[in-house]
Amino acid sequence: MPTENGLFSYYAISITQTLNILESSERGLNTKQIEKRKEKYGYNKIPEKGRYNPLISIINQLKSPLVYILFVAAILSYYFDHIVDVYVITAVILLNTLLGFTQEFKAEKSIEALKDLIVQTAKVIRNGELTQINAIELVPGDILVLEEGDKIPADARIIVLKNFQTNEASLTGESLSISKKIDTLPNQTPLADRKNMVFMGTFVARGNARAIVTGIGKSTALGIIALDITSIKKVKNHFEEKTEKLASFLGIVALAGSLCIFLFGFFIREFSFKEIFLFTVASLVSAIPEGLPAILAIVLAIGASRLARKNAIIRKLSATETVGVVTTIATDKTGTITKNIITVQEIILPNKEKINVTGSGWNTRGDFIKNGKRIIPLENKKISKIMHIASICNNTKIIRGESKNTEEELKIIGDPTEAALIVLAEKAGIQKDTLLERAKIIDEIPFNSEAKYRATLIKTTNEHSKVEIYVLGAPEVILKRSIKIDSNDNISTAKTKKHIANQIEYLSNKAMRVLAVGYKTTTSDKKSIKDKDIKGLEFLGLIGMIDPPREGVEEAIKKAHMAGIRVLMTTGDHKQTAIAIAKQIGLTRKDKKEFPIAYTEQELLKLSDREFNRAVENVNIFARLTPSMKFKINDTLQKNGDIVAMTGDGVNDAPALRKADIGIAMGIAGTDVARESSDIILRDDNFASIVNAIEEGRTIFTNIRQSLSFLITTNSAEFLSIFISLILGLPLPLLPTQVLWLNLITDSLPGISLATERSHTDILKKPPRNRNEEIISRDMIPFLIINTLVMTTLTFGAFVFFLDMGEAKARTAAFIMLAFTQLFNVFNMRSFKNSVFEIGIFSNKYVNYAFLISSGLSIIVIFNPFLKKILQFNGLAIYEFVIIIAISSLVLWFGEGYKFIKRKYA
Repeated sequence: MPTENGLFSYYAISITQTLNILESSERGLNTKQIEKRKEKYGYNKIPEKGRYNPLISIINQLKSPLVYILFVAAILSYYFDHIVDVYVITAVILLNTLLGFTQEFKAEKSIEALKDLIVQTAKVIRNGELTQINAIELVPGDILVLEEGDKIPADARIIVLKNFQTNEASLTGESLSISKKIDTLPNQTPLADRKNMVFMGTFVARGNARAIVTGIGKSTALGIIALDITSIKKVKNHFEEKTEKLASFLGIVALAGSLCIFLFGFFIREFSFKEIFLFTVASLVSAIPEGLPAILAIVLAIGASRLARKNAIIRKLSATETVGVVTTIATDKTGTITKNIITVQEIILPNKEKINVTGSGWNTRGDFIKNGKRIIPLENKKISKIMHIASICNNTKIIRGESKNTEEELKIIGDPTEAALIVLAEKAGIQKDTLLERAKIIDEIPFNSEAKYRATLIKTTNEHSKVEIYVLGAPEVILKRSIKIDSNDNISTAKTKKHIANQIEYLSNKAMRVLAVGYKTTTSDKKSIKDKDIKGLEFLGLIGMIDPPREGVEEAIKKAHMAGIRVLMTTGDHKQTAIAIAKQIGLTRKDKKEFPIAYTEQELLKLSDREFNRAVENVNIFARLTPSMKFKINDTLQKNGDIVAMTGDGVNDAPALRKADIGIAMGIAGTDVARESSDIILRDDNFASIVNAIEEGRTIFTNIRQSLSFLITTNSAEFLSIFISLILGLPLPLLPTQVLWLNLITDSLPGISLATERSHTDILKKPPRNRNEEIISRDMIPFLIINTLVMTTLTFGAFVFFLDMGEAKARTAAFIMLAFTQLFNVFNMRSFKNSVFEIGIFSNKYVNYAFLISSGLSIIVIFNPFLKKILQFNGLAIYEFVIIIAISSLVLWFGEGYKFIKRKYA
């Protein structure tokens, strides 16, 4: 027997063989068989692995070299009875943890809110009787009864069907409904072409069928993909690598510097252990940017909030920045580039009249355009007749919510193609319910894949009462059964046939699904219709429909190309459909004429490894792909050095989503498996939102650079002030507790405020950053050194100047000087190139608020008796405050001078 993944390939064997292998019959399983199979196969559910665990999330927030060092500092402080230091360090660690955990928890709640309900019940035949059971209790061999609108609860081989179609977009990417059959198929038939099977998670679009369950839970196509995902190890993304590297470097520098201070003071200056320990702890606390984890978390959270406003929900905070370094987007077509909603775009009448129909999706607002002018369709006899047939020769229902044209509130019961016809008729002003008040449906022939048409026998009840047959179907079928195109012209002439054939080819070349419309008047006593009655029709015209590109997608792709980002279409849909959509949105490559426009998976499999790599590098459209091929394409891109953002909504997209550097799942149409494999979820399923997210991600990286540069310069100034004092044999310019307080009030708020800075250039006009570029780049170092030296000189100078007046007052002066140099320095960090006066000193209100609040807290701590005593400060005169603050602004002027020189001479 043919096998695949260790299972029988039931599509490649007959119904009888399937029933025999599964020891079942059309009467279903008996009670004894059911119980045995429950024990053998378990429940019909996909095992949930890697679910969100709040405790694990909290622990993950503590995994940082800087946090480890802070723990050590807290333990040592406790051992030497510096309890205030312990409290402050602990508060910093708790704040970091809380911020990171809160954002991840909120993201997971958003995901839970987006999840669709899984199939709850299933209709089966057991012991020869139809019964309804919980779908989780299905076992192989059960006989499913499937009807229009049902969601399919397991994989099954069809054994009986009538006009049966399913929608498998969530699994295969195919946007149109699939007409099913019961014929045996060749072994190795691709999943999307297994027309005698139904699959878990898809749904019935039309007709009814019975099918024998062949796979449940992890043995379904959906389950196999879901389990494959767990074998893909999710490596650290770009941002995690860079920040961990920077944090480790800063931690090592802090430890090495503090160790040098300890060794120098203990062995050379011969301080007592307790005295040098105070110096060492002070230097360690000053050198560690302990606010780094908290500020990173807040910067990313602010970025995540911005992205959420642009319809991108961040599942993992680090993805907020990584999306900004993406070099390639590999996107699905159905539901991402297109809306996965079939829309009628064109009507062609036999007399060559072309009518364009505007509007897309299930929105019933739209116009009929002929020769560039709006027309009223019901004033044209033939168009009016087509609209009536589209509405009545139809068995699909569109259930709308309170907002009649809000697609998110819609439910389609039936075939999406017929739903498009309902919308078309409603755009013309025709409602089926209203029509049926003046007409009665007598009989109908539902659509089936063999006959390729649908027919309705209708009797009008107005004063011109007559009985007519309305027919919709494949153009070649309707043409064959038609005898005229109006009351005079015979359709059998070669010229007429060629003309209509050209019209069909014209629509097909635009990747449209083409339907022909015909009708005839029959005898008034007609009570039923059969296939033999569907002849002698009047051919009314052609209807061209397509799953159109989303609004804004073409512009978004242009923006992506302008930003140096390559866009690939990786879809399970047909090649010609993919090419047609790609042409509409500007995705085909004109600079690679030696390569085909698109490849299918079957074509890719014939290539050597070298040819495959060249194809992936030079072609933008890949069609009819299976999950394994999407995975291979992503893997090849990453091996070639690309940072890949992969989008998708179906179960078939999940492995590649997890493999990608940034997996982007659809929030509306996306499956649970796809969403759980992603880093980002799009609320609106729109490709344009991805480009917006990349733009925001680039800005977020700049903000991270600015915030980290601010922290590094301030902490370096603190460390150098302490180190110089030790070298010169002076007392500590700042005590450990004073440093921690300083970091809390002058590092945190200003550092966070820099996260709100908007981009000062058109950031999408620049190519993606080099993936090897560090957060603190070489060209930034001179600027940071200048600021650090200015801050250190002013702080140490203030300390020395006031030292003769007592250590407490000198430390107070040093504290105020360092606090305000840091606060003025925040304006330097708003841009590494542009003057703060050029971008507007008041243009970022959050920076100004942070400056005022931190300034107030820095001054209050000097005068508040409780805080003053704890932190061991001494008062300064008002004029001394004013002079120190004025002098501290020099750091801003030095920064402005450096930027001016760099702009002029660089």
